Amino acid sequence: MSPGVIALIMLGILVITIMIGFPVAFTLMALGVGFGYYAYYQPGTDFFDNRVFYLLTQNTYGVMTNDALVSIPLFLLMGYMVERANILDRLFFSLQVALRFVPGALAVATLATCALFATATGIVGAVVTLMGLLAFPQMMKAGYDVRLASGVTCAGGCLGIMIPPSILLIVYGAQAGVSVVKLYAGALLPGFLLAGLYVVYVVGLAIVKPQAAPPLPKEQANVPLGKTLLLLLTSFFPLAVLILAVLGTIMFGLATPTEAAAVGAFGAIILAAGYRALTWPRLKEAVYLTARTSAMVCWLFVGSSTFASIFAYLGGEAIISRFVLGLDMSPIMFMIMAQIIIFILGWPLEWTEIIIIFVPIFLPLLPHFHIDPLTFGILVALNLQTAFLSPPMAMAAYYLKGVSGPGVLLTQIFWGCTPYLFIIVLCMAMVYVFPGIVTWLPDMIYGR
Repeated sequence: MSPGVIALIMLGILVITIMIGFPVAFTLMALGVGFGYYAYYQPGTDFFDNRVFYLLTQNTYGVMTNDALVSIPLFLLMGYMVERANILDRLFFSLQVALRFVPGALAVATLATCALFATATGIVGAVVTLMGLLAFPQMMKAGYDVRLASGVTCAGGCLGIMIPPSILLIVYGAQAGVSVVKLYAGALLPGFLLAGLYVVYVVGLAIVKPQAAPPLPKEQANVPLGKTLLLLLTSFFPLAVLILAVLGTIMFGLATPTEAAAVGAFGAIILAAGYRALTWPRLKEAVYLTARTSAMVCWLFVGSSTFASIFAYLGGEAIISRFVLGLDMSPIMFMIMAQIIIFILGWPLEWTEIIIIFVPIFLPLLPHFHIDPLTFGILVALNLQTAFLSPPMAMAAYYLKGVSGPGVLLTQIFWGCTPYLFIIVLCMAMVYVFPGIVTWLPDMIYGR
């Protein structure tokens, strides 16, 4: 049996074991070591070369000393501390009051809160769950259509994997060899473009179907301007300043992503203390969750590096490259094929597994099709939001269902998420047709 066929068998076993539910990181390491032991076998002898074990240890050391990945636990700690700072209820109420004259004010305030809060945390499950406990019941109480309320909550909660400081972009940058700083600059306009398209859709729906998004009651709308400004000053501006300070120092070269993440984590702790929400149990829980998530990402990198090295050594990457190039596709056809595959993979897999395991298969093919890795990464980040919204494995819908009570059906949440899937596809098309949406800001700040 040829080494190439062995490599494809190796990839097939990986897919099957992931679908069954085996731990992905340790499955990658086991397959890499097992097939690597076979790959280094010396024909005609009884000698098995143990170089694969050195490969595993070197990959482990390389991942643990990767400067780009050091910022991940710091950004995670920042997010978990902001999540526990008891700021979300104040933030939502202040934005609700400030946007009271906009059609569909509660839904627009939900999207604005999600965008800002998701920017600070980047953790989809946390944002959807918290907004499902806070904003969703208020929209239901105000008479909003359940599909509109659920769609807004789920779609808004997914913005964190796109808008910087996004953990997804750090992981993609480490895999693709693209500067995280440029990825952050490139993701800003597409991220806020997507949030803006959501707002336009909600406002348009509220105008066309006012019964789906009734206006706020008079007692909530009659808030003095001074009180509105005070509410914004004590909830919106502290978090906005923290986020802008972190992103600004990164994009203008005043600090590395790791240094800015450290300042952001410290600022989040100060913010929690300012809101009198900094307690030892909350700090301990935030540190524990940070360590757990960081370990998951790092071991995925170790397993992926080992698996990919053996897969390439056996000729698997060459077979896939020859097959794709043999199809003689145009760049747009290749892009559509890649995005469809990533969309389908998003049903059973987490974004970390897709970025670390499967996206590297496409990366060597990008130069042939003259596709910028920066633009490709932003399109992947947009695409992976659909994984949280598209049934049957729409995790955002399940997060919301878990906190919405028995009166809300899962099918209603699915239908509520559907329009936002089309909006994401529209945004992806705009980014592909007008790549300047991605490249303009990085080119302006850093030059070509």
